[in-house]
Parts: sequence; structure tokens; C-alpha cells
Amino acid sequence: MKTSLIWGFLLVLVIHVSAQNWKASWITAQNVQNVPNTWICFRKTVTVDSVPGQALTQIATDTKYWLWINEKLVIFEGGLKRGPNPLDTYYDEVDIAPYLQKGNNTVAVLVWYMGKDGFSHVSSGKAGLLFQCITPNFEIVTNQSWKSSIHQAFGTSGGVQPNFRLSESSISFNAQKDLGGWQSSTFKGNWNNAFEYGLPPVYPWNNLVLRPIPQWKNSGLKSYGNLSKFPIVSSEDTIVGHLPSNIHVTPYLKIDAPEGLTIDIRTDNFNGGSEPNVRAEYTTKKGIQEFECFGWMNGQKVIYSIPKGVRILDLKYRETGYDTDFSGSFSCSDEFYNRLWKKALRTLYVTMRDNYMDCPDRERAQWWGDEVVEGGEAFYALCPKSHKLFRKGIYELIGWQKKDGSLFSPIPAGNWNQELPSQMLASIGYLGFWNYYMHTDDKQTIADNYPGVKRYLDIWKFKDDGTLVYRQGGWPWGDWGTEVDIELIENAWYQLALMGAKNMAHLLEKTEDEAVYVRQMDRFKEAFNKSFWNGKEYRHYNYKGKTDDRAQALAVLAGLADKDKYPAIFELFKTQEYASPYMEKYIMEALFQMGYEDYALNRTKSRFNEMVNHPDYTTLFEGWGIGSKGFGGGTWNHAWSGGVLTVLMQYVCGIAPVEPGYSKFQVMPQPGSLKHASASVLSVKGWIKTSFSNQASGFRLSLSVPSATTSIAGIPASNVNQILLNGRTIWKNGAFVENKNVINGFSKGKFICFEIGKGDWNFESFRMQ
Repeated sequence: MKTSLIWGFLLVLVIHVSAQNWKASWITAQNVQNVPNTWICFRKTVTVDSVPGQALTQIATDTKYWLWINEKLVIFEGGLKRGPNPLDTYYDEVDIAPYLQKGNNTVAVLVWYMGKDGFSHVSSGKAGLLFQCITPNFEIVTNQSWKSSIHQAFGTSGGVQPNFRLSESSISFNAQKDLGGWQSSTFKGNWNNAFEYGLPPVYPWNNLVLRPIPQWKNSGLKSYGNLSKFPIVSSEDTIVGHLPSNIHVTPYLKIDAPEGLTIDIRTDNFNGGSEPNVRAEYTTKKGIQEFECFGWMNGQKVIYSIPKGVRILDLKYRETGYDTDFSGSFSCSDEFYNRLWKKALRTLYVTMRDNYMDCPDRERAQWWGDEVVEGGEAFYALCPKSHKLFRKGIYELIGWQKKDGSLFSPIPAGNWNQELPSQMLASIGYLGFWNYYMHTDDKQTIADNYPGVKRYLDIWKFKDDGTLVYRQGGWPWGDWGTEVDIELIENAWYQLALMGAKNMAHLLEKTEDEAVYVRQMDRFKEAFNKSFWNGKEYRHYNYKGKTDDRAQALAVLAGLADKDKYPAIFELFKTQEYASPYMEKYIMEALFQMGYEDYALNRTKSRFNEMVNHPDYTTLFEGWGIGSKGFGGGTWNHAWSGGVLTVLMQYVCGIAPVEPGYSKFQVMPQPGSLKHASASVLSVKGWIKTSFSNQASGFRLSLSVPSATTSIAGIPASNVNQILLNGRTIWKNGAFVENKNVINGFSKGKFICFEIGKGDWNFESFRMQ
């Protein structure tokens, strides 16, 4: 462990250092050298007199493990990359009762010690395993009585290695050294007893924190869509298996071959983002053999390079990924936005695993600017199990806070510690932590992490004019692309951070803090406009480039720009297009907030056209194109480009929580030029389903409201002279008509609004012709 990574993280040990009574010891193999990419096998035979209804088992490793009990696979790639803070380690909890039998039981664990720091992992420096199952009738605990052996068949592939951001190595497997059948009860290996380190907390794994997210979804082995005719005799072929979309896979093969041949396995994303990523090599033994590469890789195609003379009996893949359901849906009259939504969903899912990632190939890193966008999408597109990944990220961000109060990402990380101030402000603020709370009603997470938020905001300084002293951090990054008014962007993100902090303080009844934030926001808005508004646009006085469209959008979203400035900002958006796909989401959102929904849809279609209509990719790009058109290496599966999904759900279909956890929510569609659209969201309160039809003669809105909540349904007010609810008049010629199903009626901006309770509702408005 690098001493520079041992910071003050005492604020958030709440997630939650285990209260377990540990009887198991950390163990490893005798004479292990702790070199990167070490694989170790552990075995234990135990006697069970009677199988309990439940046998909760705690398992910790550095870094990953595969568990078999009685030769049945129980866990495929368990464990999480380290760690919840710079020192500690996650552990899993698994019920093994369904796999136990009366009498002798064989427990077998394969541990993969990555052994390298990366942008999503900090190595402990030592390979280890901890396994504890305590029941009233028996105990299974790791100690020196376990047998262990380094698995010599595993190694590191030769040639080009994965780039420095990845803690994973490219795996090689020499089948001639395989420990065939080592998971079985009949295996007779001359293995040594394990080396015992001691009971937790013990260095270098320290305190153990319960895994806060589910085990991976596992498809089992599946056939490639384009490969069905086996056997095939290779003539030194490259065989390509087509996947259904860009997904996480562990490739599999079954072959009949002579010994000593090498098969290369990689995906079409091996050089994704212009950097080498992971691949695999398999060296054959003689005869029929099977191999599955346990290190996941992603792409749309798996490419096997197989030497001449090998008889290919089968090629398959296993998809694994974060365990959540694709519950949300969206469709509309413009097929472009339907394709964009689906590609955004695919991009979101392929960038979820141990943490939210910017991309699953080049970095696998929890950049928090990306996570703010991803988390927002997940609330609409995925089921509530996805919320746990955002929650994990919140605790990690504050858990890695430095002694000086500064924050940085990606975290967890062993070879990165640089602050990106704009991303940190985005993370802790209104669109980050507070958005999480509004969709989940998880007050405890806010309470646990608010002290870190306040501590970070307290380190920011002000100039005499009331605006921010520029905080460069470790990387003065505001966005990819050109014409980045970084100081102006930073000021706008700061106001959004204050908005979130003020709301958190109010929630937690920290009245003094709330009052401070309110005063700061008022003063800051006045200073921002006095210093940066020149009558037609916002510009920082130190900035000499062309006017930055991103900063204008953030000023709108932060409430810094009043409505009288909207027309000028709108004119600027017509000519300035400098934002990356990451920041374009905020421009689209600002246009909707200002009421320019037609232009928002048109601009988005123009800017995203190439990647949405590209026939070769199921995901969205890092930049506006690939290759020379890309940014930062130009991955073609980049999380931040999917933010339009959120805007389509939140603004086009109008679905948003009004009170935390959807205790009250609104459906206030802004259809623009769209003739119809429909959406469904599985909220923490249940299913919300809505659709609208937008015609010259009137507007129809259908809405399903779940129990334990109410909804504000907004009908666009333009030229309306009558509104019906389930066939009965509730508004006519400017007046509300009493109806027992309407809790409250009121006007809000461009909408006529009705608050309704549980049920299925159909609104119909008629327009004056």
C-alpha cells in the first residue's frame, strides 16, 4: 500500500465495517510470491450431519474468486475490487445451504489475485482468502488446515499488455499444466497446508465491509448467433463469434487438438479507446479439452485465432453483468430517438459492474462526472436494484476523501489521486447526490455522507467580487472539445453543488448550515451575473476563446440565469456547438427548461446523428465519432453519451419525482414536435406508465399511478378550452370543474395541472381551432 493513499476517511466507515464475530483467518498459499496475475486453488473437506435451511457464508479475497461446493459452481467471479476506502476490503455474503449435503462436502475456491493498482482497484499487495460459515451445527472457517496450491496453468499472455489503467492482466492458460478435476471430492493432489495470516482486521486487508451490490447476473454458456455448425477443422482460421450486443463475456471453447498450440482470444474492443485492453491465450494439451477464460472482456464480437489442424467442437460465451432488470421503456413517433434510447441503455449497462465506469475496455474507472449521468439514466431505465451501485459510489467517493478535504475520482484507485474540481462539484450537488435521494428516499446515505460534502465545499475560496477563486486541482478538465470556458464552468457547477448541499442540510435539520447555503447562493448568483453576463452571453473575464455553450447551459440549470436571459442564450445555442456528448446532455436539458423543446430535439438529432445511425455499433461513442472524431482516445461504448435517455424520460415524457422516493411525482410532458410517446418506469413505489398523443385538435395523456403515491399530471395549456378525465370534464374555459378524483388543480407555467391518486387515468384536452 502506498503511504500517499492512506488518507483521512473516518467520516464514512459507516458502510459499513462489519460487526461479524470473525473466527476465520486470512490464508494464502505457501511460498506465494504475490506477483500480479497469480491464481491460487484452495480446498477443504468438511462433514455436515444435517443440512440447515440457511448457511450464510462470508467470503473475502484480493481480488476475485470462483466457488464450487460438491463440484457445483456456486459463485462465478465473486468479490469486488478494493476498496471502500484506501485501506479496507469488501467481503461477500452467500447462502451455501442449497449446495451442501449430509456427510462429506468438498469446498473448492479459485482466487485470482490481480496484484496491480489501477483506475478501479488498489491492490493490498498480498493474495489471500477468507471463508467463514458459522451455523449451530457446524463451522467452516479458513485456517492452516485448508489445502492450497498455486495454479501453475495460469499466467500472463505475451506481447502487448493492457494499458496502465487496468488492474486486470491478459490471462494465459497452459492446459498441459492443468490441475484437472481439482474441485472434485476424489482429487488426490499433494498440496501443502495454507499459510495463515490471522483473524480480521489484519493488515493488509484491514476492516471488512459487506458487499453493497448483488452478485453478477450469469447467463450460463450460450451459443454465438452466427456459429452453429460444429465440428469445424481449422485451417489456421480466425473465427468470429457475433454477440447480440456490446456485452461482458467470458469466451469458451471445446476442441480436439495436439499439444503445444496457442489460441488467441480477444474481442473487437481489444484496442477500444486507442489503448490495448485485455485478451487471452490458451495453450493446448493433447486430446479433447475445454476452456473458459475467467477474465471478462467486452465487445460485439469474440475473435478466436486457432492454428491449423485443431478440431473445433464448440465455441460459446457466458454473459455476466450487474444484476438488474431492463425495466424502463420509451418509444415515440421519431424512430431516431427510439434508437438513441436503446443505444443509451446498452451503453449504460455495459458500463456497470464493480462500479459505474466511463468505459468497459480502456479504463473501467469510476469517473464521477460519468456516474452522475449514468445514475440519472438508471433511475429511469433499470429496476431499483441498480440504485445500490450509485449508493456504493457515493460512499466510495467520500470514503476516499483526502485529509485536506479534497475529493477525486476515479475511485477506488491505486495509481490515480488527482482532483477534477468540476466533476467533484457535479457529484456532490443537485444533479448527483441529491438526485440519488430524490429517486430513492434513502436518507441514511445522505446523512452518512453529508459531512464529507460540507467539508469539500468549505475548502473553496472566493474573490473580492464574490465569484470563485479558480481551483485547478490535479487536472483542470471541464469537458473534451474546444472553447472550454473552464473558470465559468466551475462557477456554475459550484452553484449546483450549493443547491444540493442546501437541500441536504434541510433534510437533516441542520438549520445553520442551510441558512449559510441560502445566503451563499443569493450572493453568488448576484456576483455571477454582475461579473460574467455581458448583455448577450456569459463569459469569464479571463477567457479569450469563443463563447462556451456548456457554461450557458449550466447557468440555466443552476438557476443563475433568469428567464429574461433565455432568448439570448437560445440564440447562442443556435450557433455554438462545442460540447462533447457528455455536456450536450446538459444543453438539451437547459433547452427544455427554457421551453425550447423543438430546438432541443432538433439539435440533439443533428449532433448525435452519426453515432445513433451507425449500423456497426450497439452503443454510443465517447466523442461525436470514432477514430479522429473521438475524444480522449475515442471509445465506442462511453457512459456519458447516454444522458439524452434521461431527458427523454424526464422532459419529453415529463416523469420526475416531486417528493423523495416518488411519494409524489409529476408527469408533465413537453412533446415538442413529437406526435406521440410512451414510457414506463419501475420506481421505488412501483410501476409508472404513461403515454401521450399530441395532435392539432388536442392532447391525450394516459397515466398509471401506483399505490402509496400521488401524481401531478400536467396538460400543455396552449389554446386549450376543455379537459376531460376518464370522460368527465375537469377544466373548461379557464376554470377548474370539481371532480372527486382530482385532489388539487392548479396552473404551473405552460401547464394545467391535476393532482391524482392511485389508478389508471386518461386525460383528453381539446384545442380551439
